[in-house]
Amino acid sequence: MGRARMDVTGKKATVRKAALARRKAAFDLDGGGASGLLSSVLAGYRGVPLAGYMPIRSEIDPLPAMAEAAAHGSVCVPVIEVQGAPLRFSRWEPDGPMRAGPFGASVPLVDDFFDPEIVIVPLVAFTRAGARLGYGGGFYDRTLAQLRARRATLAIGFAYGVQCFDALPLEVTDEPLDLIVTERDVIEVRGGAAPRP
Repeated sequence: MGRARMDVTGKKATVRKAALARRKAAFDLDGGGASGLLSSVLAGYRGVPLAGYMPIRSEIDPLPAMAEAAAHGSVCVPVIEVQGAPLRFSRWEPDGPMRAGPFGASVPLVDDFFDPEIVIVPLVAFTRAGARLGYGGGFYDRTLAQLRARRATLAIGFAYGVQCFDALPLEVTDEPLDLIVTERDVIEVRGGAAPRP
């Protein structure tokens, strides 16, 4: 690992710690209903194959919006099959049978994989320009790069508003968000791309 890469990795770790503390504070105050705006956004894409996620720890909960979307089209959730590889997405239905997956997130009991055209992306921190900071595993960066190479894919970051930062340390492999939805705001990213380092 080169010095520049180590420097970015260290900066990311520092921001990640601060962002997770902000997220936990917002989560503790969340009385429910945080996915209302997300539902409104997704209503404009009825029937388009959608990937959500099963929230873990203090992640904002997209499940109500996913359940609404499932009444109109296919919804899937991420499955980690191999460390260091892109995610795959398996069909999800509200109240469908689930099993334990890696890192604490549940996955559908029976695998039924397909590619989504919209991906709701969990995150630790974001900027209004569309930059995203995740947990450091690179799963969503690899996945979005793969999906976008196949077809147009809309990446919607979903987070609490307090997870917004003015700037984030970035690497060339970091995939940008196209849209960011919080519990109180919809942020359209100009040009659909985050600035590169």
